[in-house]
Amino acid sequence: MTTLFDPLAINGLSLRNRLVRSATWEGMCDPDGRPTPKLIDCYRALARGGVGLIVSGYTYVSREGKQLPGKMGLDNDAFAADYRALADAVHAEGGRLCIQLVHAGGQADSRGAGRQPLAPSAVKVAQFPEEPQELSRAEIARLVAAFAAAAGRAKAWGCDAVQLHGAHGYLINQFLSPLTNRRSDDYGGPVENRCRFLMEVYAAVRAEVGADFPVLIKLNGCDFVEGGLSVDDALYAARLLDRAGIDAIEVSGGTPASGSQTPVRTRIETAAQEGYNLALALGIKAAVDCPVISVGGFRSIEVAQQALAGGVEAVALSRPLIREPDLPARWQAGDPARAACISCNGCFRPGLKGEGVRCVVAEKG
Repeated sequence: MTTLFDPLAINGLSLRNRLVRSATWEGMCDPDGRPTPKLIDCYRALARGGVGLIVSGYTYVSREGKQLPGKMGLDNDAFAADYRALADAVHAEGGRLCIQLVHAGGQADSRGAGRQPLAPSAVKVAQFPEEPQELSRAEIARLVAAFAAAAGRAKAWGCDAVQLHGAHGYLINQFLSPLTNRRSDDYGGPVENRCRFLMEVYAAVRAEVGADFPVLIKLNGCDFVEGGLSVDDALYAARLLDRAGIDAIEVSGGTPASGSQTPVRTRIETAAQEGYNLALALGIKAAVDCPVISVGGFRSIEVAQQALAGGVEAVALSRPLIREPDLPARWQAGDPARAACISCNGCFRPGLKGEGVRCVVAEKG
């Protein structure tokens, strides 16, 4: 039987176990997106804590795709030394680093993006802070190229993989969703058209980094929003990606407008509340051959192990590793106690103040 601490290979990248640190905004970068020593220390602690793969906080590929303060950027050739230091710190502790690439699209705002946000369509929906401007075809081509260029930088600067952010209401997800994509050209309408931007981004990234460099995606299995991405459409997108050669799919769900079914649900107090996207992940796993990673509310080693037994290849955690970066090592050492995280989301408040995310509950003792 496969265990959490069996190794896993993703397109030749050897991981020491099947625990993934899911992408987590840290709020620890300079205003221009440059990684800081504080962020490097954070990643060093995560790698030392034993997690198999660190997926970075969501990293914008173009300046107007920035959302929250302190967000990491990969649109600037001047950041090479900083990214190399980040990767070196992770590697020195035996870890592996995957950079998540994102454009916030309509979920950005004018203050953060420096201009009116861009989106597939000029529609005002609950997940958008303001009405965005519809992307022109030339702008779509520019953003496809920006994803590829960012991936090339990540590879050149020593990172081990990249992950496209196709979930949680960001730009790739906005193209996939009929709620946010009302276009009448060949990027809108039927699901095959709504997948066009995603597949163009993937193809451009793959061409940039080559066949042997791992390219992953975080994909919503469902938006949990009326009129949004459905389970069937998510399965269609997953099959397209699998046939095109994606190296792994991390399955999530929800957007900021999904009510109690958001990506970061609170009050996860029982085993039954854990793994809240697992059914979506197993559905996608049944449709694809590539490795599938499940994320969403895992707090106990028992439930994480059950997910592997169900068929996924790995399990991802986010908030528990803010409070306990050494949680994987603790579990592997034989202490099976549930993660100390209480799922309150208080960890994100300091980040909004420019202090970086941290567990405020642990600080109170």
